[in-house]
Amino acid sequence: MSTVKVKRGGTTVRKAAARQGTARRVSSVKAQTGSAFGRALGFMSLSEEMFHRIALAAIIGGAVALAWFVAVLAGVPALAQSQIAALASDAGFQVRRVEVRGVQHLNELKVYERALAERDRAMPLVDVGALRDELTRLSWVEDARVSRQLPDTLVIDIVERKAHAVLRKADKLVLIDATGHELEPVSPERARGKLIVSGPGAAQQVVALSSLLDAAPALKAQVREAEWVGNRRWNLTFGTGQVLALPEGEKLASGALVAFARLDGVNRLLGGRVVAFDMRAPDRIYMRDPGRAQRAATTTTVPGGSN
Repeated sequence: MSTVKVKRGGTTVRKAAARQGTARRVSSVKAQTGSAFGRALGFMSLSEEMFHRIALAAIIGGAVALAWFVAVLAGVPALAQSQIAALASDAGFQVRRVEVRGVQHLNELKVYERALAERDRAMPLVDVGALRDELTRLSWVEDARVSRQLPDTLVIDIVERKAHAVLRKADKLVLIDATGHELEPVSPERARGKLIVSGPGAAQQVVALSSLLDAAPALKAQVREAEWVGNRRWNLTFGTGQVLALPEGEKLASGALVAFARLDGVNRLLGGRVVAFDMRAPDRIYMRDPGRAQRAATTTTVPGGSN
């Protein structure tokens, strides 16, 4: 009798087919992965110039780190800063250009005068904080941001103040912002149409004046001048030339102005014959009409006759 040996674990037709299917899937995945990787490399392809820049930056960074480390070990950080600046300058990291943004009313030359003091200076030696502080001392500058744009550009972003009114001084007219900060002198022609503020200490009261006028929006646009009287109260002059005297104190002045707005809405006070209104006394208004006496005299008949 012959015996037949059965080899366990041998390759069957089913197993061979499964292995072939697995191999096909692996090949497909490899092909897709290789294609995606190739596309990624294509997107990330760098020009020769860009590659040199990156390589140069890496070399400079290593040299700078080494110089700093050696100088710190030697206990001379000033030497480290000097070495860094020299390396950066030699590599072209030096101020060559200044770009100013956000300037509309400010004389741009004043910004360049301060920024160009940094020209040809190595980028690490530019004190951007000190330059910003210097720029914020310019009259029109509310805020400034100074940044380095490597390899050779300083970028300066200016936030300007906004002209709000005109301050009348003894010898000139000066533009001011909403806080009373002086911007620049202006001619009477440029001041025309703007709110004019006058009186000793008036610039320090501009914020309070804005709040006062906001209490009566219907009258706000008609006010042409506001005089701060005796460092305690306001006289308002309207476009009609008529003057309103307000009482002392923010609440009393605001209440009086609102009351006057109501009276004007009912009786059309502005544009009438009265040249001055006085609301300093509580709950009453005094009006001055210089032509009233003359009109009364012309309507009075004087008795007389001939013999």
